[in-house]
Amino acid sequence: MARRVCGSLQSAGHAVRHLTQPTDEDLRRALDREVAGVAILLGDVESLRYALAVEHIRPHVPLVVTIFDRTVAEQLVRVVPNCRVTSPADVVAPTFLAACVEPELLALTRTSSGHVAARWEEGGVRLAPYRPRRSMRFRAWMGRIRGQLRPHDGSSRIMLTGLAGLLGVLLSDWAWLVTLHHRPPVEALFEATRTVSTVGPASVHGPDTGYLVFSVIAMLLTLVFTAVFTAGMVDRLLAPRSVGIVGSRTLPRADHVIVVGLGQVGLRLCTQLQALGIGVVAVERDPAAPKLRLARALGVPVVVADAQDRFVLRKLGLHKAKAMAAVASDDLDNIAVSVAALAVAPELRVVMRAGDHEAIAETRSLFKIGLVHDLNSLSAAYTSASLCGLRPIGVLAHGKRLLVEHADGRFSPWPHADRCDHEADRGDHEQEGNPVLGPQRPTGGR
Repeated sequence: MARRVCGSLQSAGHAVRHLTQPTDEDLRRALDREVAGVAILLGDVESLRYALAVEHIRPHVPLVVTIFDRTVAEQLVRVVPNCRVTSPADVVAPTFLAACVEPELLALTRTSSGHVAARWEEGGVRLAPYRPRRSMRFRAWMGRIRGQLRPHDGSSRIMLTGLAGLLGVLLSDWAWLVTLHHRPPVEALFEATRTVSTVGPASVHGPDTGYLVFSVIAMLLTLVFTAVFTAGMVDRLLAPRSVGIVGSRTLPRADHVIVVGLGQVGLRLCTQLQALGIGVVAVERDPAAPKLRLARALGVPVVVADAQDRFVLRKLGLHKAKAMAAVASDDLDNIAVSVAALAVAPELRVVMRAGDHEAIAETRSLFKIGLVHDLNSLSAAYTSASLCGLRPIGVLAHGKRLLVEHADGRFSPWPHADRCDHEADRGDHEQEGNPVLGPQRPTGGR
């Protein structure tokens, strides 16, 4: 993305200097003359560190910084008021959200007064309040209800099987005592509980040999079901789970959206889908992904598995899903996931994150793989427009065109830019211009 920003500024006639991981001395040399602005396009910790260093070396210089954590971003803006903080996830989330909900929408933005949809009408973009249709919300709600007490992993199923067996024995004993021996319900429950706890029946009810045989069988079954329940409970408690059995983190079963890749873009998309009332499940291949803990805290169900496996996709209810978004950081992984999804559910709406990998164009030339959005182009357009003093509030993609949204509701076209033709340096390049700090190539969701 950093090289895309450089290319965009160069094509507009600006002199640009691209640095990667510069030292403090490199920054001083780059900022020893007048500059129009600085863009810092790194991870949260590095961006924060460089933003403070640039502000110390050249106070009040216009800054555009990418930081995902909103708490860190708010504190940075408080300390450095001349800093404009955003992240690629914030820029592209409205576009991916709209594609997952309704394909004719260009963007769907969440505001303090509700959601606002952008549509292409009569040669221009029209903004209007958006509220999901009642039928769509009802189907999504029913899909979440159907997901209760329907675990997808083996240990949870074992635990529920043991619990169901214990309850079955308890209810059977209670029903026998109430219907055949006419015991009061509370007293019958007490005696049935003694049987389930393998203590034995409280008393022998006359010459009822059948009940004695039933009690013996019930106590033996209770031993088995207790062992099964304990095994499932221990495994579930010892292993961290990102999917619940009941509650908000259960897997929805219909009219949900499957998000593959739990990076910055994937996590932001999941939370915005939930805010819209749509069921969502995230799929992450790496069990040590840094966003897993944050997803659990936000109530996002996450399945740790390889989404290229068709068996996994079927278990996630792909054939009943509303859409699937492949937003991993690797374009080739997104292609593989999209192809596997279409093989399982050919009519599924697929939304794919892509960059400028040539495999994207080759695959699209063979068959339709869904809606493809270039994260690097959208983020680079937002950053370069900010450096040019436009203060955009969003970027839309309509076909092959990019549209920058202004605070007054206007939209202006923004050209696609190729990556800059020079490699990033460490401060020895003596061309004047706006310093841009960032990796030479897009990395892991940044």
